[in-house]
Amino acid sequence: MTSPEPHRGARPTSRDVARAAQVSQATVSLVLGDKWRGRVSERTAALVRRTADDLGYRPNLAARTLRLGRTRTALLVVPALSGEFFARVYTGAATVAARHDFGVVLYPSPEGTGPAKDPFASARAALDGVIASSMAADALTAIRGTDLPLVMLDSDPADPGPAARVNLDVADGMRQITDHLLDLGHRHFLHLASAVPSWTFHVRARALADRLNGRRGITLRTATTPLDVPGARAAAERALTAPGPRPTALICDDDILAAGACKAARRLGLRVPEDVSVTGFDDLALATALEPELTTVRLPAERIGERGMQALLAVLEGRTPETGDLPVTLMARDSTAPPPEARNGP
Repeated sequence: MTSPEPHRGARPTSRDVARAAQVSQATVSLVLGDKWRGRVSERTAALVRRTADDLGYRPNLAARTLRLGRTRTALLVVPALSGEFFARVYTGAATVAARHDFGVVLYPSPEGTGPAKDPFASARAALDGVIASSMAADALTAIRGTDLPLVMLDSDPADPGPAARVNLDVADGMRQITDHLLDLGHRHFLHLASAVPSWTFHVRARALADRLNGRRGITLRTATTPLDVPGARAAAERALTAPGPRPTALICDDDILAAGACKAARRLGLRVPEDVSVTGFDDLALATALEPELTTVRLPAERIGERGMQALLAVLEGRTPETGDLPVTLMARDSTAPPPEARNGP
């Protein structure tokens, strides 16, 4: 005998799902609340989810808020979304949130990476937790000392404040880039470093210096620049025309900076990669739009957002969040080649 279906036009309830799946309402609540593991079989959980989808069931979030004392809303704090990377972070976080009936409110720091107006004074009661990039850390002053759980993305492991953190292995990314250039024969390096005072950029600089330290015949210059193309172009031009051995490899903290470095090389009549190799970091869409295509480090932006939201959910449910840095990948393309002296001989 089939279970009665909800009236045409009526919104399906959890009771309708339970009847259609021939399970209890408690089982439906466990499965749809993602608390079924160890209490309901995987087969039954799959049946409940499939039945809910077939019926078009959507939870009554207002009732759930009153029952649980939660709004099921997370705040994602990132630098201004003028770039692609943090838009992808948001996509990852929102995808996981939607599977758990959570919403994600996006708060881009209006100054890009500097202090922001307090977004929490009026919203604190309407939030369950915060996920934030270390590049927008100055916007977080208002929640320090509150009971809102904080998950930090790409931040200093020594900071005791966050309830959880999700980090990329950016040091390994810089090591991969450096080893790639060393293997090609480069000995004179320029680090085009972001001026943003963020942990992630400090780690990149330290990893690069450590990789080159103590090697004979190696030179390393550092030029600091704003995180934009004009600033990077100007900084690269100054460094490429400074006294001393001209760098043959430009290691940039970001693909945007690498685009500025490529423009600087062209203005000086240098060819990429025949005269100078250029590398980036992030693997934005820009990396393959440039000509030649950019050698860079791919950072899994959506995965960072996913892990950040998963970590916040774990904290809210009293579970231990997943640990371990997310791996990054070297994408070797046509903007790097052996330096002129390695091709032509001494």
